[in-house]
Amino acid sequence: MSDRKDMELIAELVPVGSRVLDLGCGNGELLAHLKTQRQCTGYGIELADDNVLACARRGVNVIQLDLEEGLAAFEDQSFDVVLQLDTLQHLRKTEKMLQETARVGRIGIVAFPNFAHWRNRLHVLGGRMPVTKTLPYQWYDTPNIRVGTFADFEVLAGKQGLRTLDSFGIQNGAAVHRWPNLRASVAVFKFERG
Repeated sequence: MSDRKDMELIAELVPVGSRVLDLGCGNGELLAHLKTQRQCTGYGIELADDNVLACARRGVNVIQLDLEEGLAAFEDQSFDVVLQLDTLQHLRKTEKMLQETARVGRIGIVAFPNFAHWRNRLHVLGGRMPVTKTLPYQWYDTPNIRVGTFADFEVLAGKQGLRTLDSFGIQNGAAVHRWPNLRASVAVFKFERG
């Protein structure tokens, strides 16, 4: 999550004082923010060497781990909140990672690019894959394994037995509650086991 306003909207979903696990934590910016602004503790999981180093420089506890291998190193309900921000679209085992998130954390929070945003639809209508702020790659060099929509995640969450506690979209740093599948470039869900 690189946009500061987006990060702050998501940080507000995390209860003050929570023990947090951030899956695919990048450079640790969100965990550092949660530590200073919301008195949270926890760990980041990151694979990229340069991001692990950036986390260490920020004073963020980080574990270098490939998320495709799962979260077997963590016990059930060992965290208050498990974050997956901009990670689901990169994983082959999406359903498994959602199950693991619900197992390891009392609350899960996911955010991902919403492919159903109206601008993306216009690109596809014009015969081209979209290249946007939230989907910044050409179709042939994207690290995304899949794309998803706000509506698709609602169906997947129900199928996984997850209960949505809050959901909204984000567009230009603002929360979108009305028609987020159409109007938001980022989808956000806060959930727990059903």
